[in-house]
Amino acid sequence: MFQVDENYTRVSEFVIVGFPSLQPEYFVLVAWFFFFLYVTTAVGNLLLVVVFTLERSLHEPMYIIMVSLALSDIGFATVALPKLIARYWWNDGSLGFHTCFFQMHMIHYFGSLNSLILLTMALDRYLAICFPLRYPTMMTNQTMAGLTLFCWGIAHIFPGISTISFTLMPFCGPNKIIQAFCTIMSLKSLVCVDTSRQYSLAFAVAMFILYVPLAFIIFSYICIVISVLRMAKGQGRMKTFSTCATQGCIIAIYYIPRFFVYVTPFIPN
Repeated sequence: MFQVDENYTRVSEFVIVGFPSLQPEYFVLVAWFFFFLYVTTAVGNLLLVVVFTLERSLHEPMYIIMVSLALSDIGFATVALPKLIARYWWNDGSLGFHTCFFQMHMIHYFGSLNSLILLTMALDRYLAICFPLRYPTMMTNQTMAGLTLFCWGIAHIFPGISTISFTLMPFCGPNKIIQAFCTIMSLKSLVCVDTSRQYSLAFAVAMFILYVPLAFIIFSYICIVISVLRMAKGQGRMKTFSTCATQGCIIAIYYIPRFFVYVTPFIPN
């Protein structure tokens, strides 16, 4: 049990400070930037979903993955950006206690989801290139839809462990969050008791969900490269390499920013 004063007053809300060194004259400019970023992300990904849905020739396993990535990107932006925009547009950075933890959970949820979806993408390419004759029967649209739905469900487990452990802790001190949104690292400094155990658990979960899928992704692409090098020289080899390079760029685009959002909050200053 946590050893705190029985008469302590529990924090009822948190306040997002954002970027402490930012001067007030730049607040509106920053708000417009994040608003433009949010609208661009939402509209662009929604257009992708509409195109993939209406164009029947794109109803293939790989495009089911792309739709999942697009929806995940919209969800991530929707959870992270609106409150930050409100903070700099209307000077409203307040978040209710449970709303803050909901935001924290969902930010890490979409980080976990992206890792699992990218793992599914790597598995799809591995089967398509290394087992081309069996691929059509092994990876059907129904199979891929089931895998992606499984990813959307199981991704709640990993951040849920950390969220629940921190929700039960006593917050009785200052309530200002010196970050752009609620994270475990920003809330850690506001807890009244020692958080080393919960912090270690959260860090271990983050490392697991990020690096275990990444390890399998790297392994699968090593197998793909070996398989491609065994092919006869020609257009087929170049086409396969081109496809893998494109997907490698997608993986890098998603992993690099998620690394900073999903992992660096656990790294002490």
